[in-house]
Amino acid sequence: MSAGLTRKGIATRDRIVTGAAALLRERGVDEVSLDDIRAATATSKSQLFHYFPEGRAQLLLAVAQHEAASVLHDQEPELSSLGPPATWTAWRDVVIARYEAQGTRCPLAALTRQLAPSNPEVRPIVADLLTTWRARLTEGARRANAADPEKSGFVILAAVQGGVNMLLATGDSTALRVALDAALADLTAPAG
Repeated sequence: MSAGLTRKGIATRDRIVTGAAALLRERGVDEVSLDDIRAATATSKSQLFHYFPEGRAQLLLAVAQHEAASVLHDQEPELSSLGPPATWTAWRDVVIARYEAQGTRCPLAALTRQLAPSNPEVRPIVADLLTTWRARLTEGARRANAADPEKSGFVILAAVQGGVNMLLATGDSTALRVALDAALADLTAPAG
């Protein structure tokens, strides 16, 4: 949708999507109206429908794409640097700090629990996010000379997702820390 927009238009559209994402994470999809989004983003009704002519469904899809991109962006530059043991520890620390800071306002939870059930077009976005994330972890494991990089990618991603689900349910990040430490044990061990 950004094609053909001016720089100001792109900024306005991004402001709407970012503001809508924050509201949806905070309140939930069913509790946020287009009027709420307009008020939170200082956007007129005509602006909202200029950028999202199909209305709420189109805006929710844009929010899903934004949230998916945020999940990986929030892990940079550590995610792109994975390989030697110290890089895995740095990435782990970034992931844990990010999820602790987000608390219950997790972009991936917003995607999977709130947006996907009400909008079937979101499911492929989530699937692509998880596939891309696992591939990035697998590549880092490959650079670390892991015995089975593919398996490592799956195990690490499952550790993050399981740990985050427990964090969201309990408010305690211990499970995330323990699961990641176990999944990364071979990759963070000193060479020798």
